[in-house]
Amino acid sequence: METSRNQQIALKLAQAADLLEQQGANPFRVSAYRHACDTVAGLDRDIADIAATEGSAGLVALPGVGKGIARAIQELLDTGRWVQLERLRGTLDPVHLFQTVPGVGPRLAEQIHETLHIDTLEALEAAAYDGSLAGVAGVGERRIAAIRNSLGQLLGRTRRRPHEEPGAVPGVGVLLAVDAEYRDKAALNALPVIAPKRFNPEGKAWLPILHAHTEGWHFTLLYSNTARAHELKRTHDWVVAYYYDDHHQEGQCTIVTETRGPLIGRRVVRGRELECREYYAEEKLKAW
Repeated sequence: METSRNQQIALKLAQAADLLEQQGANPFRVSAYRHACDTVAGLDRDIADIAATEGSAGLVALPGVGKGIARAIQELLDTGRWVQLERLRGTLDPVHLFQTVPGVGPRLAEQIHETLHIDTLEALEAAAYDGSLAGVAGVGERRIAAIRNSLGQLLGRTRRRPHEEPGAVPGVGVLLAVDAEYRDKAALNALPVIAPKRFNPEGKAWLPILHAHTEGWHFTLLYSNTARAHELKRTHDWVVAYYYDDHHQEGQCTIVTETRGPLIGRRVVRGRELECREYYAEEKLKAW
């Protein structure tokens, strides 16, 4: 018999497909979500039971459910939320999300979001293991250990270990190219816009969104809607790029106009300035 949980998850997949279609995403990606929706809605077994007894392999084995959608289903089962869908809707509030972790209050949640530019519990868990969370003011080893433990319970698993090597990331040239495409199209009002929940009391649809696929990477780009971006009036300069590859290696980064140093005035991927400097040097040589 179909379960209400299956129907709820199928509805979320259908909503994601509708939003992606409205926002001009790759038709194959839209079709994948619709196919997975039909599969989950037609199951005669509780999908939570499949996940619990067979793990991610059991979810991926379902018709039309690849690794990425399997992870989305698992996220819904573990947390009751799907960050990607909230992002597509413009309703994502990372600061509120991080406060669901015991020991993380409003101020620390804001500091984590502003310092690390992350917006998911999985990304927070990764930061707790790869050392980046230690770079947030006021976060010591004891607090990091507590956050790791809390996230392990919240997510029902530990996604990353200290000895694991980070996966591949898009080259800075690819990131700068999609950044340029996004800003050019946004300036021409050629992109769909969403109404972000944060810092938008009037509910105005102003935030352009771009879905792109290039060199094996899938991208979603939006202007930064963080407190810091608003404070510095960079909401139409800082661009947040979310990406995943065909193996569903996921990540995100922020691309900004540099305000100091040898790359002043240039677009750079924050945290990868040296690579950007090398990239621009190579481009200059090619132009000679």
